[in-house]
Amino acid sequence: MLVMAAATAVAQKPPSVVEHVIVHKEAGRYGGWPANHGVWSWGSEILVGFELGHFKDNPTGHDIDYSKPAEHVLARSTDGGKTWKLERPEGLRPPPGARIANVPADMQGRAPVDCPGGLDFTAPGFVATFRMTSIHDGESRYHYSTDKGRTWQGPCKLPNFGQPGIAARTDYIVNGKHEMIAFLTAAKSNRKEGRVIAVRTQDGGASWHMLSYIGPEPDDFAIMPSSVRVGPGDIVTAIRRRQWIDVYRSTDNGESWRFVNQAVNATGGNPPSMVRLADGRLVVTYGYRLAPQGIRARISKNNGLTWGPEIVLRQDGGGSDLGYPRTVVRPDGKLVTAYYFNESADKERFIAATIWDPGE
Repeated sequence: MLVMAAATAVAQKPPSVVEHVIVHKEAGRYGGWPANHGVWSWGSEILVGFELGHFKDNPTGHDIDYSKPAEHVLARSTDGGKTWKLERPEGLRPPPGARIANVPADMQGRAPVDCPGGLDFTAPGFVATFRMTSIHDGESRYHYSTDKGRTWQGPCKLPNFGQPGIAARTDYIVNGKHEMIAFLTAAKSNRKEGRVIAVRTQDGGASWHMLSYIGPEPDDFAIMPSSVRVGPGDIVTAIRRRQWIDVYRSTDNGESWRFVNQAVNATGGNPPSMVRLADGRLVVTYGYRLAPQGIRARISKNNGLTWGPEIVLRQDGGGSDLGYPRTVVRPDGKLVTAYYFNESADKERFIAATIWDPGE
């Protein structure tokens, strides 16, 4: 049952959970981090990426076995998120010898190359996924597909944009046929993760140039953005801080940014996923890592200037190693939020999804 964290005026149609579903669950395995890989949708068809490793109890971090190789995989739904099928495309294999966030790759793929350029970002089946080698100061790359993620090209090299290193995850906005803005995490001056930057290509991926820093260099970290366009030159991005979520806005298509507010200002939050509904409302979903652990959301009716009460989508997690959601909007207006989850701290991590109605 969905719980409102604070009393508000009764909405004409309040948010409500439709159902929770399993995307992929496998005994002894660690399914994690959809926010790193990305999610895409075409009507009722939804594709989500995630990492599939091996479970191992680790009291100081994620419960993944850092000595065993992991796969980069996808799950696809053709019925609006109700059922899913696992896919293992060869084109998503990491480069030879790569360790991704200190986890070795399972099956090694191609070495990164310079992108030929001329990619049509507006093609109906185009998708891209941005990947890192280190969460701090490594090199990054991207893969792309022109057939809805069934086959993948690349990896293509990403420059470091004059930064100590780039920890790329998947967050981008297509501006036109050959123009895209990507939002990346750069290492700070101490070579640690991170600080968010906006970068742009205008020649279909042949070259990339830095547009701007989003916010000042943080005291701890500012990482893992999720961005939406709200107007011709207006972009809103939500950024993960240590356990809260900052919101920034650009009115010049990413050239400069101003701090708006905090979508989540309490402890316990982790990476945001932000989408824009057909009526213009913004929805941010995020993992909640304090008891009771689960997945939560908030809604803004004014492009992030203010946010409504916290919505608890679920609070039945068995431990704090969960979250990293990505959300899409279905044609019927319902949302599908995919994330990694656990039912007990000492059991496998799996990919789940919540189908829910944001109300009116």
